[in-house]
Amino acid sequence: MDADHKNCYDVLEISSNASPQEIESAYVRAKNAYSGDSVALYSLMTKDECDAVLEQIEEAYSVIGFPEKRREYDRLRGFNQSGFAQNYSIEPSHGKSASENLTKDSVQYEDYGSSLIEAKVSKISAQKKFGLDYEENAEFDKTISESTYFTGPFLKKIREYKNVTIERMAEMTRISKTHIGALENEDLSKLPADVYVRGYVYQYAKVLKLNPEIVAASFILNFKKLKSQK
Repeated sequence: MDADHKNCYDVLEISSNASPQEIESAYVRAKNAYSGDSVALYSLMTKDECDAVLEQIEEAYSVIGFPEKRREYDRLRGFNQSGFAQNYSIEPSHGKSASENLTKDSVQYEDYGSSLIEAKVSKISAQKKFGLDYEENAEFDKTISESTYFTGPFLKKIREYKNVTIERMAEMTRISKTHIGALENEDLSKLPADVYVRGYVYQYAKVLKLNPEIVAASFILNFKKLKSQK
């Protein structure tokens, strides 16, 4: 199969031998990855790109998520036991349902534009990019999970604990290193208005897998207190 031709299984990132339960789980996982809460949405893709990929996901599931349609789809694609497809792929619907687009000569999920082909690859890259690799400390994890008050220095301590450099944080959040440093050092002179600061902290918290609402609310509370003391 040509690597540029996406089929239903590719779209949901599962093998052709996936069970119905695995297909369902992959469908939910794929939708969540491109939802409005995804960090990748803010840093890698536009809303229109995410919506278009979500449409692909819906169409893929509308075919292989139903046994009869899936059997016909597999028959047309000529899958063998190794999961290798012969000469069939999935085309964009252009207003038609996925099942209406199933034909032997051309059932192809392409031509949504090169940006959407790249968007599919971006998701895999994003999962690696936003993953955290650090040695867990149960005691500190407990402290973090029970905390409801987050100051700049505390956030810095969590960032360093989770092995995220300022450079990587800047790359993932699209926040400048200067503003990240100002957040952590609570340097009011280098920070913008409260609404922007809250947005920065919200993104910062999401990268570190913290509850962004709690972190942002508590940080802004402390931020305003510091400003009133000036």
